Amino acid sequence: MSAALVWLRRDLRDDDHAALYHALKRHTQVYVAFVFDTDILDHLADKQDRRVEFIWESVRELKQYLQAHGADLIVLHGRAKVEIPALAQTLQVTAVFANKDYEPVAIARDEEVANTLLATNRTLHLFKDQVLFEQDEVMTQAGKPYGVFTPYKNAHLAKLNAFYLKAYPVKKYWNHLAQTNPEPMPTLESLGFQRTNLVDLRLPTGMSGAQQLFKDFLHRIDQYNDARNYPAIKGVSYLSVHLRFGTISIRQLGAAAWQLSLAGSEGAATWLSELIWRDFYFQVLFHRPDLQQGKSYKPEYESLPFPNDKQWFAAWCKGRTGFPIVDAAMRQLNQTGYMHNRLRMVVASFLVKDLLIDWRWGERYFAEKLIDFDFAANNGGWQWAASTGCDAQPYFRIFNPQSQSEKFDPQGKFIRKYLPELADLGEQQIHAPWDPHFHKKGLFDKSSAVDYPMPVVDHAVQRELALRLYKNNVKQR
Repeated sequence: MSAALVWLRRDLRDDDHAALYHALKRHTQVYVAFVFDTDILDHLADKQDRRVEFIWESVRELKQYLQAHGADLIVLHGRAKVEIPALAQTLQVTAVFANKDYEPVAIARDEEVANTLLATNRTLHLFKDQVLFEQDEVMTQAGKPYGVFTPYKNAHLAKLNAFYLKAYPVKKYWNHLAQTNPEPMPTLESLGFQRTNLVDLRLPTGMSGAQQLFKDFLHRIDQYNDARNYPAIKGVSYLSVHLRFGTISIRQLGAAAWQLSLAGSEGAATWLSELIWRDFYFQVLFHRPDLQQGKSYKPEYESLPFPNDKQWFAAWCKGRTGFPIVDAAMRQLNQTGYMHNRLRMVVASFLVKDLLIDWRWGERYFAEKLIDFDFAANNGGWQWAASTGCDAQPYFRIFNPQSQSEKFDPQGKFIRKYLPELADLGEQQIHAPWDPHFHKKGLFDKSSAVDYPMPVVDHAVQRELALRLYKNNVKQR
């Protein structure tokens, strides 16, 4: 009887799971484990981190499901690169199965685990699971990675077919799960973390939560092409955190989007394009691991001399810049751990090209706050906004926060939700409360009860300064 161990990481589900499928198919006794990795958790300063609670809840659900089928999920707390080889030794398995992680730090961890296992004649098997196409599967005709999205997308779509979207039939080999006695899992508090407002946010966790959100989105997917741009309406899938932690399969989502797009749904085609962007950024990171060290994708933008005013950065972080759409978006992030994708572009452009603050500052802040934080996508998005990345907007494209607000939150519904102090303003006034017309009404008088700041900068002035900064300081290659 051969035994194996499946090591879960960012794939917290029991079905359509590459590593679990291959382990169950090849071995007759398969254990499943998850490690709350202190090499990661110890670096999280906020002990009320929504991501940790989301993971904990998702692990708990998966553990309960496995227990209901006579198996169990072994949940450990420690250094994963130590705990996994030790567990493999204890269980006397011949191999460890896991799904690939494409971040440089994770790749280095997996190499270390593989070497430790090899020293005891055990092997680590890694599989593609979190993307549709990985690493070198979609390359240029010259055999090089794409640096521009549209040709990458075209090549991706040309290759995509039912084979790459087929689900792994894990349940076919379900009887190969090791039958063990249930063991308790660490409490959130024993991990050193506390409850957050996750329950109040009504964000469903785990596999069941992911399927609930996906089912709901399928009823709205045809409208996604347009609805996704408006933060005040229910237009997006809200599945990003579930994709991040693998509580739902990318193949299930990709198959639905692909089939509906072939049937003529523009919304599904646009959503599929967004899933391909995700693959694109993973591919970029794999081929450019130096991005995780804060390098610009384009070396000519590596050392732009941003003034980096700390008071302006603090105002941006707190949602106190005086630009309502920016402040509402930042307060949404701070209060919920989520920010609408359109607003991620707006606030990033504002930080870099209005406040003239290095994009890396914003990237780090998002990394601390986003519940769906994924380094590849976060870095790609920030470098896109800062014009330093692959296929980025040109440096002279600078979002006007007021016009973005008027276009994508025309009635100010989103602003009113997160800036209640401006709730009584009219539909025109709420986008520009600093307009002199409103000064006469006492909005910014010292005696006013409205606690909202004047703009920290003049957009028109800052735009010219940003253009000058980029034009005069780009290193010629």
